[in-house]
Amino acid sequence: MKTHDLSVAAYLKMKGAKLISASREEGKFNFVFDGNETELSKLMLEFVNSDCAKFDHEVRNLKKLVV
Repeated sequence: MKTHDLSVAAYLKMKGAKLISASREEGKFNFVFDGNETELSKLMLEFVNSDCAKFDHEVRNLKKLVV
């Protein structure tokens, strides 16, 4: 499964997903994970509803305030 979202990728790693490749092309992240796509999709959905996602959102907002 592939994601371009750094925060989602970090969450998947934190939950034990196996990262098989990571790259950056034209400013865009590319992370590819090995595993059951259904389970990885569930973890991605879990992230969206987690405090980790709220924290990530607030970090992004704070960056906008100082840039």
